[in-house]
Amino acid sequence: MSMSFEAYMKDVVQPMREDLTRIGIQELRTPDEVVQQFESAKGTSLVVVNSVCGCAAGQCRPGVAQALQHDITPDHLFTVFAGQDKEATAKAREYFAPYPPSSPSIALMKDGELVHMIERHQIENRSASEIAADLTQAFERFCR
Repeated sequence: MSMSFEAYMKDVVQPMREDLTRIGIQELRTPDEVVQQFESAKGTSLVVVNSVCGCAAGQCRPGVAQALQHDITPDHLFTVFAGQDKEATAKAREYFAPYPPSSPSIALMKDGELVHMIERHQIENRSASEIAADLTQAFERFCR
């Protein structure tokens, strides 16, 4: 019996999800979850738009993990998965205006307002350490 495409993709994608959830980032899989969490999150929130692409694996997820080792971190940690949880991702991106959709990407919000954004083009040509440094500077500026 052959495995369905959806089951295959779930098996392939699950480790990519776990790269973030195992370090304490809460996955938001529906538009309702996005609205509920974003609207109730006081203080600062980091939102990682995850992706199956190579730069998500090589730079984005490791950079986020490294940044979260810093002394100052956001109050809330969320992730949506582009191409997998499409409706949740679309809802999250509504909060990132005026930035166009980009995956992977990393948003830092303070009291529901976007204060820092790292787009795909700022991820794909930088190392995980450079992304982590960018994030820790933003954490120091906005998360105190």
